[in-house]
Amino acid sequence: MSHPLFKRLDHLAVAVPDTEAALAVWRDRLGFPVLYSEVVNDGAVRLTHLDLGNTHLQLVEPLVPDHPLHAWLRERGPGLHHFCFEVDDIDHARAASPVPTALQTHHGTRGKRALFLAAAATEGVQVEVTGP
Repeated sequence: MSHPLFKRLDHLAVAVPDTEAALAVWRDRLGFPVLYSEVVNDGAVRLTHLDLGNTHLQLVEPLVPDHPLHAWLRERGPGLHHFCFEVDDIDHARAASPVPTALQTHHGTRGKRALFLAAAATEGVQVEVTGP
């Protein structure tokens, strides 16, 4: 049974140091078409979405030197960073979440807002929620 707060899986996010190199794998070798790519959060991150059929694969590339994803990539290398659920209303999701969330939202793709659930409350798995 799904939680009524979460509508569906929105995307799986893979942290990458270089979007073009990642596209050589995900688009060129595996054949997933690119849907769109955009730079968000005041130029800090490039988000590139590929069509997996029933959801998106989001390539997340940090673009500024002090972005926390650089440390994450140094420690772990490219790989699965988080998965994201769609919600009807991000403010309601923050207030109604069954686990603690980040205090502030951040900019997601296509004008959506997003926030992360506390990883300590999800056994260390990074979970994002996104919506209007």
